[in-house]
Amino acid sequence: IVGVLGYGGGVIGRYCDLPEEYPGVAHFHTVRINQPAGFYYTTTALRELMDIWDKYGSGLTNFHGSTGDLVLLGTQTDKLEAIFAEATAKGWDLGGSGSCLRTPSCCVGMSRCEFSNIDAMEICDTLTHKFQDELHRPAFPYKFKIKVSGCANDCVASVARADMSIIGTWRASIRIDQAEVKNYVSKMNIQTEVVDMCPTKCMSFDGSALKINGKDCSRCMNCINRMPKALRPGKEKGATIMLGGKAPIVTGALMSWVIVPFMKLEKPYDNLEDLIRKLWEW
Repeated sequence: IVGVLGYGGGVIGRYCDLPEEYPGVAHFHTVRINQPAGFYYTTTALRELMDIWDKYGSGLTNFHGSTGDLVLLGTQTDKLEAIFAEATAKGWDLGGSGSCLRTPSCCVGMSRCEFSNIDAMEICDTLTHKFQDELHRPAFPYKFKIKVSGCANDCVASVARADMSIIGTWRASIRIDQAEVKNYVSKMNIQTEVVDMCPTKCMSFDGSALKINGKDCSRCMNCINRMPKALRPGKEKGATIMLGGKAPIVTGALMSWVIVPFMKLEKPYDNLEDLIRKLWEW
């Protein structure tokens, strides 16, 4: 078991079974670096980190690991503290590994997506800071992963690959611009491509106007994806909280299930923090 002083996670120990025959990889530890929310990097920041890795490691990287972290592959035990010291001096921190809270990750949210119902990047960054102790000092019997998606398109696959999925959604009905609906009539078959594809059959189209029964809508985003100029999420925004997703290799993805259908999420997100801590205690 290897690591850096004060941290129980972030470094994965890798050793060769035949160190005498392959001394170059006798130690080949993996260092996980906590990625920025939305996976946004500046060229300067990446060059600084890669300079450190070229100095102390193999130069092999993985952008990104299945947990979200920026993964640095291959270094020796005596280099770990130096890597940690120089990386933190540049503003980086280690990610999660082992039986701990894994590094929270998210989609690009409102920074690029007009349909994001929550600020996924801010929520991810806030949770990362709130749960530093759980992230760096493993205290759980198993890993726990949080992912944040701005809408049900779930571009970071949180429903299938996270223990807790935070999915942006809305209450009330989808907003409809009937003038734009008419413009789509000449471009697509609305009945076949939108109405008939609705999983809850909450839509109807008479050739001119589109109607949606908001009470039956599952907010799956399919119709909005098909007709983005005509349809918009409802104005009251929040998130659905789900638990239990994971992606085991043998049996395939197991989807998470809903525990909170709708929760308002506003700074400083104390209600979300309280919910997560109660779930951990439970």
